[in-house]
Amino acid sequence: MDGAQLLQDSLGNFVQIYIILLIVRILLSWFQTADWAMQAMGFLAPVTDPYLNFFRSFIPPLGGIDLSPIVAIFLLQAVGGALGSTLF
Repeated sequence: MDGAQLLQDSLGNFVQIYIILLIVRILLSWFQTADWAMQAMGFLAPVTDPYLNFFRSFIPPLGGIDLSPIVAIFLLQAVGGALGSTLF
């Protein structure tokens, strides 16, 4: 395995892990009153919110529903596909 392949595989794995973190973050946002969810959110929010906030800056909520995470995940999947990794 050469260096370029290793970098490509590593970036693909990072994208897959980050998508999982985004999905968990989105699901936990439904349980904001649960203490266990807030502990996990305390860890995930600083990791995922900067990326999500980029999309929230130009995609407004429609009817109280935030669609920016969907666009954010689709973009990550496209990047992962461009890297040649197999995403969900």
